[in-house]
Amino acid sequence: MLTLLCDGHLLIEDIPGVGKTTLAKALARAIGGRFRRIQFTPDLLPADVTGTNVFNPKTLSFELHPGPVFANVVLADEINRATPKTQSSLLECMEERQVTIDGVSHPLPRPYFVIATQNNVEMLGTYPLPEAQMDRFFIRLSLGYPSARDEADILGRQQQEHPLLHVQQVAEPEQIVQAQRDVRAVYVHEAIRQYIVSLVNATRRHPQVQLGASPRGSLNLMHAAQAHALLQGRDYVLPDDVKALAVAVLAHRLILKPEARVRGVEAQQVVEEVVEQVAVPLAGART
Repeated sequence: MLTLLCDGHLLIEDIPGVGKTTLAKALARAIGGRFRRIQFTPDLLPADVTGTNVFNPKTLSFELHPGPVFANVVLADEINRATPKTQSSLLECMEERQVTIDGVSHPLPRPYFVIATQNNVEMLGTYPLPEAQMDRFFIRLSLGYPSARDEADILGRQQQEHPLLHVQQVAEPEQIVQAQRDVRAVYVHEAIRQYIVSLVNATRRHPQVQLGASPRGSLNLMHAAQAHALLQGRDYVLPDDVKALAVAVLAHRLILKPEARVRGVEAQQVVEEVVEQVAVPLAGART
């Protein structure tokens, strides 16, 4: 939900069967938006994602047949199974909120939220996401297996019917767009902005990192902290808001050196180390 409030996109790296599709469908129903699912496969073409112009012999003109990206919530399932060319067809959608087909740009509905998934265990026949596309995901997370207690509760809830049948709309798409504006209005002190810059710069100077977080990472971390503060009932950002989301926002943007990967170092560990080392400012609230 935080990613949606920040007008960003979500990457979920996890095993199959942990509820990623159900999550996307439930979110789309809750905000009254349109949901579309794209199953990425090696033979999927860019036009299968964005749509194409088709000649209509009756009107003697070309008509747009929109692809599944024309929705409010788009689930890009197993995105790393498609070729890089098809993966890149999502870049314009995610960044510009529009699709260009035959030289004509078509705006996408708002809010626009892409949830992409990839299986990080079975890598045979997959194509790693390019750095440019990884950087466009606001947050990367993993759901993981539920606890034994939670899994037993899932069995009980779905013994007779699917819980999606009971998901009701609680907001209009226009309200989500307004909430996104409210997030940007949350106050960020200059010291907090400098703290974010220091964190990101520390990832670039880290001895285990080949390529640190980009300026987009700095912006996303600030917006994530704003949303976190708003959800906590505050109209200003504290350092704790930044620290709470630094790993989720920054880790997937780092490229580690080969020797670090050989030693089993993970990007998450690097960000956690940076958060511990960078001095925390005392300012934050409105003055």
